[in-house]
Amino acid sequence: MNRTAYALVATDLDGTLLRRDDTVSPRSLAVLARAARAGARHLVVTGRPAPGVRSLLDVLGCTGLAVCGQGAQVYDAGAHRLLWSVTLDRELAETALGKIEAEVGDVYAAVDQDGVEGMTLIEPGYRMPHPTLPAVRVGRRDDLWHRPITKVLLRHPRLSDDELAATARAVVGSLATVTMSGPGTVELQPCGITKATGLALAAEHLGLSRRRTIAFGDMPNDVPMFHWAAHGVAMADAHPELRAVADEVTLTNEDDGVAVVLERFFGRE
Repeated sequence: MNRTAYALVATDLDGTLLRRDDTVSPRSLAVLARAARAGARHLVVTGRPAPGVRSLLDVLGCTGLAVCGQGAQVYDAGAHRLLWSVTLDRELAETALGKIEAEVGDVYAAVDQDGVEGMTLIEPGYRMPHPTLPAVRVGRRDDLWHRPITKVLLRHPRLSDDELAATARAVVGSLATVTMSGPGTVELQPCGITKATGLALAAEHLGLSRRRTIAFGDMPNDVPMFHWAAHGVAMADAHPELRAVADEVTLTNEDDGVAVVLERFFGRE
């Protein structure tokens, strides 16, 4: 391993490591395998809940930890259990939704339930940003709150994601953390919980430090992770908010932007 290589490689999934069709390129798989042989650990750090990443972790050959749910979950793939999980208080979530709708009118909502078997529930009118992800449609909003949740997902019929996120941050305050993780994906999660908090917990569990961590992402929800890691790499088409704090910008996910950078440290076949 190159003596300047990183010991921990933290990658977002959607828009970063994954291609548009939810696959990982052979080139990316190859360089991640070389990194593993060199002693580096690959850690998926995603907004997807634990149940929504299992098949992808299998493709990546990951039997260790993954950070899911925007940092609310640290999932042990090999043991199929959560090492750590934080839920969003459902009364606070309802209050936050009420404050947002008082400003922008009706929004469409969904929730990710807690647990390794938790479901994504969507209310009438909500459209999943990732059609391949499983979701259960409920009859009314009250049905979203029957079980503990890790986050609320929001969509607005007219406002852009940036506009909705900005309004939500302005009115929600300390009720929740507001993130934007992709097109059509504005989220409310437990206050203070970010990808950085989950990554820090997983790194501590693995005995690895931020000083030897390289992180890859494409959206504003990756900003805390970039601040935590030693080196943050934004994809070429990343949101301007993330590009502004990145240490470098690579190619797009379709052009193997993650692999291009990792090959500097772990070589090419």
